[in-house]
Amino acid sequence: MEEKEKGEMTFLEHLEELRWHIIRSAIAIVLFGILAFLFKRIIFDIILLGPSQPDFWTNRILCQLGQRIHIDNLCFNSTPLVLQNTQVAGQFIAHIKISLVVGLVLGFPYMFFELWRFIKPALYQNEQKHATGAVFYITILFFVGVIFGYFLITPFSINFLYNYHVSEIVKNIPTLASYNSLITSVVLASGILFELPVMIYFLSKVGLVTPSFLKHYRKHAVIVILLLAGIITPTPDMFTQLLVGLPMLFLYEIGIFLSKRVEKGRQAKMLAG
Repeated sequence: MEEKEKGEMTFLEHLEELRWHIIRSAIAIVLFGILAFLFKRIIFDIILLGPSQPDFWTNRILCQLGQRIHIDNLCFNSTPLVLQNTQVAGQFIAHIKISLVVGLVLGFPYMFFELWRFIKPALYQNEQKHATGAVFYITILFFVGVIFGYFLITPFSINFLYNYHVSEIVKNIPTLASYNSLITSVVLASGILFELPVMIYFLSKVGLVTPSFLKHYRKHAVIVILLLAGIITPTPDMFTQLLVGLPMLFLYEIGIFLSKRVEKGRQAKMLAG
């Protein structure tokens, strides 16, 4: 059994092993989702609908800042957002969907832990040593991205989209489904994008990217990052795009630093060998 765990399992046995990892991950998501379903008021009134309310932390801080520096435009989302439901089962379906999204977010560390358990036996001991802590760093980066998207991107997105008009005749009365879609897509996209340093690290480990490659294409990376910032922020104003783009550029620079460390370690190993 021990030999099989070190890489002598057949293809079908690997598939069976992967299936159980996926099943355990799915169970974790469902359990967290059930927990979120039970705490409906906290999930909806406080968390999900929070960014649209005047007393939301970001809205209050920006409004106070705007008053001090005399920029009235920073005092936005000052009127509570009113949403509508147009389907009979709309609110119940929204309750289930948001509960599953919360389950996905909360279950992310365990999902990656299960993925790590699956790929770990295929790694050499030195590779396992270098990858130690990967679950921790990936989890931290993901939640930092989620928090960043929730507290910074979503208030700006809500303000812009709710107040944008193609004509004064057309009134914005957003539905609960469209609001939920906006919040979840922005927050999840932000969490995934914050995994950029980890992705660069592993690509450097397998030799697909190098520090010189990353430096050479830094200008191209800036353009791609700003385009991505424009995609995940449904607001065309430059301030919001820079608000998303600058942290991503910082993460790219961290990726270059990590790639340098990988390159130095590879060179040191070659000299020692």
